[in-house]
Amino acid sequence: MTAGHRSLEVPVEAAGVRLDVWLAGALDLPRTKVKALLDRGAVRIAGRPPRKGDRTVAGTRIEVTLETEDPRPVPQPDVPLAVLHVDPQLVAVDKVAGMPSHPLEPGERGTVVNALVARYPECADASEDPREGGLVHRLDTLTSGVLLAARDPAAWRAVRDAFTERRVEKVYLAVVTGPVADAGDIDLPLRHRGDHVEPALGGGGREALTGFRVLSRSGDAALLEVRIQTGVLHQIRAHLAAVGAPVLGDVAYGGRRHPGLGRFFLHAARLGLAHPVSGARLDVVAPLPGELAHVLAALGLGGVD
Repeated sequence: MTAGHRSLEVPVEAAGVRLDVWLAGALDLPRTKVKALLDRGAVRIAGRPPRKGDRTVAGTRIEVTLETEDPRPVPQPDVPLAVLHVDPQLVAVDKVAGMPSHPLEPGERGTVVNALVARYPECADASEDPREGGLVHRLDTLTSGVLLAARDPAAWRAVRDAFTERRVEKVYLAVVTGPVADAGDIDLPLRHRGDHVEPALGGGGREALTGFRVLSRSGDAALLEVRIQTGVLHQIRAHLAAVGAPVLGDVAYGGRRHPGLGRFFLHAARLGLAHPVSGARLDVVAPLPGELAHVLAALGLGGVD
């Protein structure tokens, strides 16, 4: 934990307000956190802590000592981590479905990055945002498969540039239901709408490019190999839903549930790129998780080696 200091002056229009209520608004903090500040004596008026129930007085200066949490991810060596590739610049892991890629808040635990920095602490210094733990991309919480991180800032910048310039091959496996062509390309801009993304049919939105081909069919279900050139949030899920073939289990985007499948069927199967130092081709492959293999067998779908 590190400490920060705020000095606030009560304006005329805020006079007579309960101190904790005014501080919550002035500091943009929940009342519970303001109460904790008051309880530990972190709020001072003229050098003394205020009394419970005090109200603000116009022109009074209030000194607040804030504790800010370290943004670096908490190392968790007890969290399992399946390493697919490691070298002096990069480490690739096999992310399990249900585990977030990295913390969103200081102190958050149970993410891939918490496990990653426990084994490779230098990853926390590789990315611009230490919360990302060196990750050069991310996967949705319920998506499994290849997740790549850098171990030093130069490698992180080089691989991020490769993603931006579309020099990284990103291959996914997805099971969808509904009518779908044998192959196709989806060029449909997407925009955020709350927790979802949707087609930006009226213009605007972010460019999103998805290509797919059918590997096998059974009834109304199909196993697809999906390749994306861009990296918009929920891109594959939103694009496949937009063409009438939502991902199996993805109820948020119109997919149907499947017995025993507690996630949607989307797996980051392979990531291919030029190594940032050697320039040699690097292909990292993540095997299909057992739960998804069982779904393929139950549906009578083949096509995965």
